[in-house]
Amino acid sequence: MKNLWLFLLPVIFLFSFAKEKHPYHVGSMEINYNSKSKTFEMTGRFFLDDLENGLTKKYGKPFHFNDPKYKAQLNEALKQYCAEYFKLKANNAFLKVAYIGYEEDSESVDIFMESETVNNPKKIETAVSFLYNLFDDQINIIHIIVNGQRKSEKLTYPNRYFGSSF
Repeated sequence: MKNLWLFLLPVIFLFSFAKEKHPYHVGSMEINYNSKSKTFEMTGRFFLDDLENGLTKKYGKPFHFNDPKYKAQLNEALKQYCAEYFKLKANNAFLKVAYIGYEEDSESVDIFMESETVNNPKKIETAVSFLYNLFDDQINIIHIIVNGQRKSEKLTYPNRYFGSSF
């Protein structure tokens, strides 16, 4: 019995300090200019549990990915969330951005958006603050791609702005 306690005590001790599933709060946003459609196509990727918790905190009701009965609620909440926490400008003019939908797997959620048309974007600016309403250590990695040229930036809470010329 004494040997069992000698084994269990360190295990209990280690698990009492275990962190969340992932100790970092990181998301990414790729903003890719499609020269054929003349629109920006955006894909955001976030940890599934972080996004569930962020939506729950924001809207005061539970959300669960990977559960079909929440699909309509999630689409409506994500549409509102994206409108509030993502902005895009090209050539000093704000662009209308439409929420397209999302896909999830067991660990992450991809969010898809598309801008209105814009000709010859030279200066691109964005404001991205996904999950800033939940985590003060949130990092969002932003990639802007125009005509094959990529500019990237790491945004750490509370910084939400990134812009570049192409």
